[in-house]
Amino acid sequence: MPIEDVFSISRRGTVVTGRIERGKVKVGEEVAIVGIRPTVKTVCTGVEMFRKLLDQGRSGGQRWRAAARHQRDDVERGQVLAKPTPSPRTPNLKPKCTC
Repeated sequence: MPIEDVFSISRRGTVVTGRIERGKVKVGEEVAIVGIRPTVKTVCTGVEMFRKLLDQGRSGGQRWRAAARHQRDDVERGQVLAKPTPSPRTPNLKPKCTC
């Protein structure tokens, strides 16, 4: 989910808004904040659509709000909420010059 805006709400924490492009996110699921700054893992503490609290958010044309356990200054527009995956391992390659 590309982050479109970031808010700090008392008793709620940092809230990011955006549209889920692909997949789904569940409350309590671990997500990664990727891009611009070093990747950080966090937990989705809530999903909301049109002021309705949901158990999970799915891809679609609606705007979603997801609360994260980080400070407002740690997240900015342009970053992406994504499923955390282990970094891809590059196999040991031996370059061969065919000059």
